[in-house]
Amino acid sequence: QVQLVESGGGLVQAGGSLRLSCAASGRAFSSYAMGWFRQAPGKEREFVAFITGSGSNPLYASSVKGRFTISRDNAENTLYLQMNSLEPKDTAVYYCAAHVGGIYYARGAYNYWGQGTQVTVSS
Repeated sequence: QVQLVESGGGLVQAGGSLRLSCAASGRAFSSYAMGWFRQAPGKEREFVAFITGSGSNPLYASSVKGRFTISRDNAENTLYLQMNSLEPKDTAVYYCAAHVGGIYYARGAYNYWGQGTQVTVSS
């Protein structure tokens, strides 16, 4: 089992940047591939980015590819999401999650979730 706590959200103007962090505790962090998801008001939670336990092979939703970067520091038990060129459509609660098996972009493939951090992008 792993516990996850996100931080780093906030209010930013369009075109700006934010870096989200996800601090993990519990079972060996490096044994989990990790993902970021987001949920906008009135919408379903959607996949944003994925990274393997070793930090290789990052994968992204087409809507964020080229603007967002997922990374991790296994020595610090921390997952990151660097978000650049933010747009109002990126406004959502962002969640980190531990992948336990299955398709990397499916919510059902993740069993441990953080509480989320709000990102608001103003136009």
